[in-house]
Amino acid sequence: MERVVGLWLNMSKPEALTFSLQIRPWFEARGWDVLTEWEDIIKRRTQFLISLGGDGTLLQAAREGASFGIPVLGVNLGQLGFLCEIEREDVFGALEKVLRQDYTIQERLMLSAVVKRVGEADQMHLVLNDVAFSRESTDSLITLQANLSGEPTISYPVDGLIVATPTGSTAYSLSAGGPIISPNVQAILLTPLAAHSLSARPVVVSDLEEIEIILISGEQCLVTFDGRHSIRICSGETVIIKTAPIKAQLIRLGSRSFPQVVREKLRDRWH
Repeated sequence: MERVVGLWLNMSKPEALTFSLQIRPWFEARGWDVLTEWEDIIKRRTQFLISLGGDGTLLQAAREGASFGIPVLGVNLGQLGFLCEIEREDVFGALEKVLRQDYTIQERLMLSAVVKRVGEADQMHLVLNDVAFSRESTDSLITLQANLSGEPTISYPVDGLIVATPTGSTAYSLSAGGPIISPNVQAILLTPLAAHSLSARPVVVSDLEEIEIILISGEQCLVTFDGRHSIRICSGETVIIKTAPIKAQLIRLGSRSFPQVVREKLRDRWH
């Protein structure tokens, strides 16, 4: 079997390019081919990807790699780094462990979101973090109806709503007051943004639920997928969200537990 590794770089970070120029000869000296072009990565049956950036870079790499069963090792060159497995100073020691196959693969739940709009073909989006609904006008609220497996459940008069995976529970949803959910929990989280109702609270549901979000009040709202791509839906239009048939695969070296990551990354809140 060919020994091939792919690099996924955040090109907006000069440090990512600097690290890639160090990593390439390190792998080549050990008989590995190093690829950076996505077309080459999927053609050559790459064993794993290394993302160089922050959590956003890792999200992109893991989302793309999931469709081809390629696991990802995240190197944190950013600030928070909830998802990345290793920090910049630990890169080469961690890579030695990976080459010894001294690691595990952690699967992360992903969501499939199908947008149904009048007069248009359905659009499907794959997300690892969240689907976020937000009003565009500052003059009025929007009301979003959440139906679970076909049954009307909650009406949210809000500025917005986040439908997140456990992975996404430490991202946008966390800043909106949503709970932190362990990645080992198979669940989907609904977190309202600036709800104008005392009964509109975050809700955690089973990953077996099909969630239908309908814009029932307000002319339109913006729907954003993993913070990277947005569309507008109009009143009466729908987004159906459910567990995706594939999962993201993250390389874990066993150096940090989830509780430890939470303590380290949110240490300013743990007094």
